[in-house]
Amino acid sequence: MKKLIPVILFCIATISIISCDNSSRKLPIMGERDFVNGDSVYHTIPDFSFVNQDSSIITNKTYEGKIYVADFFFTTCPTICPVMKKQMLRVYEKYKENPKVGILSHTIDPRHDSVKVLKEYASQLGISGKMWNFVTGEKAKIYEIGEKSYYVTAGEDSTAAGGIIHSGAFILVDTKRRVRGIYDGTKETDVTKLIKDMEVLLNEK
Repeated sequence: MKKLIPVILFCIATISIISCDNSSRKLPIMGERDFVNGDSVYHTIPDFSFVNQDSSIITNKTYEGKIYVADFFFTTCPTICPVMKKQMLRVYEKYKENPKVGILSHTIDPRHDSVKVLKEYASQLGISGKMWNFVTGEKAKIYEIGEKSYYVTAGEDSTAAGGIIHSGAFILVDTKRRVRGIYDGTKETDVTKLIKDMEVLLNEK
């Protein structure tokens, strides 16, 4: 037991330089920024309004005071979406009881992905409660917020499997609607990093 004392003292002595438990780690704030009166004004997710799988209106206020993970998918996607949802389930299972965390999945095929279809899709994944919203809306608005605000790509492509090409990114957003991380939702290692970064964000003051 005595051998542990120097290590503990070292951690306390050097906490101002480097934290032994990594609690001092900070995430970057991503996107463009402006300077107003000497202060930084960061890129933020604009106001939005979509409809979820329960026919409820989901807006930016739904996530007020929360951090959330956003992604873009479509229910008939034969390629990366099933892998993405398998990885997003890891986030859901870890945080489904945490009222400070949410998930926001936007369909990029609203013509097919009606509220009913999204409800069935969520049910097949075993999703319940209000933590994970699958939303639909006007295609132009979904594509616009994806490309301009969340920094993901999506578009119709007759040569792509399923007729739509899109990014597999998971986007981490903080309580101030700022993008704090972008991760490859098809890779287990990236999603493990996302979960670790979510812990950092939840402890951020």
